Amino acid sequence: MSEKKMTSSRRHHLKSLILQIAAGWLEQEKKDLDAAKEAYMSEHCSSPDTSGDQAALMELCKKLHAALDKIDEDRYDAEAKVAKADKEIEDLKIKVVDLVGVKKPALKKVRMSADSMLQALLGSKHKVTMDLRSNLKQVKKEVKEEPTEAVGDWRKNIEDKADRKKMFETS
Repeated sequence: MSEKKMTSSRRHHLKSLILQIAAGWLEQEKKDLDAAKEAYMSEHCSSPDTSGDQAALMELCKKLHAALDKIDEDRYDAEAKVAKADKEIEDLKIKVVDLVGVKKPALKKVRMSADSMLQALLGSKHKVTMDLRSNLKQVKKEVKEEPTEAVGDWRKNIEDKADRKKMFETS
């Protein structure tokens, strides 16, 4: 059985519909959050009583400042605890990696010439050839000089040997 593929225009249409629905949900969620915040503030934080003389207002301001200071201290303590916990989590992650160890992948044997290895290391802009024989020192072969007396007529050599043979013969 072959499954029918969706056309690109249909897919784009569905995607845009999904994005419109998601945008609507996000907007509704934001409205709900604002409404919940308003309800909480109206329930827990009554509007301050600003009626009264200056001394009563000064006392009210001192109480508000004291409450703000206490809240700031609590917030600072909470941030310090979170930072400490984050640091401990990082340390534990590092310890886990140290205990488990990093697995090294199995290396593959690759046949590569010296030229292609240098090109891979240095990039294609560097044209380096590794002709190792070109850097070798040229050495000339020494020709051994043979005595020129040995070269000659072979008949003469035989006659010389015949004379020697006569020396050893006794008459």
